Amino acid sequence: MNPHKVISFETIRVVCKNCTLATLCLPMGLTPEDTERLDMIVKRNRPLHRGDYLFRSGERFRSLYVVKTGSVKTYAPSEEGGEQVLGFHLPGEIIGLDAIEKDHHICSARVLETSAICEIPFTRLEELTCCIPSLQHQMYRLLSKEIGHDTDMLLLLGKRNAEERLATFLVSLSRRLQRRGLSPNDFYLSMSRHEIGNYLGLAVETVSRIFTRFQDEGLLQVDRKHVQLTDLAALEAIVKGSQAEGDDRQHSS
Repeated sequence: MNPHKVISFETIRVVCKNCTLATLCLPMGLTPEDTERLDMIVKRNRPLHRGDYLFRSGERFRSLYVVKTGSVKTYAPSEEGGEQVLGFHLPGEIIGLDAIEKDHHICSARVLETSAICEIPFTRLEELTCCIPSLQHQMYRLLSKEIGHDTDMLLLLGKRNAEERLATFLVSLSRRLQRRGLSPNDFYLSMSRHEIGNYLGLAVETVSRIFTRFQDEGLLQVDRKHVQLTDLAALEAIVKGSQAEGDDRQHSS
């Protein structure tokens, strides 16, 4: 997530079988022949830059998108005329699954930093899933993961205080980066404080204040968008503590 990293066109043309994200993006047990068939339908376009759109709300649904490098945010229009951030998507994650049912996008997807994106035309993917059972199972798994993400978001916004929300966000980001072979403790935030606050249901001033508090308590070091988690265990304890309290409230009700 280093914002200074330069992405070359040759780098993003890596085929699926040689991709470092294959274990995140592809189903396990896919044969080399099936991987090659899937690779043939994947479009690898030029690198996109901050502010570029993958799709806009209301546009017809044609493709799913996989983040190869960089990051993307999805958001929907808010009642106040602004935007409501729905998620931040990292390498290996698929965007656009929520548009399958209505055949048009109900949110927009915008690039947060220079990114390489794999585009998968959905009609071609459907044709492949009919003859590759493991690929069909992967689609079910991804749809289930999407539902799980929505549930996690509801639980996150239901947490009692702002510290728990930000700690949960940082711990989740750390774990996702680690699964991609990146540092779980030292990374750059591609999203702004305002975007983090929007996602977590917090004012930007609150987000900045908690970052400062966490730094004063020795949990992290922050320099603009560069974050070092110096006490990840303490942040995880904040998250686990709030989860335990939530379980207690459920048992007592």
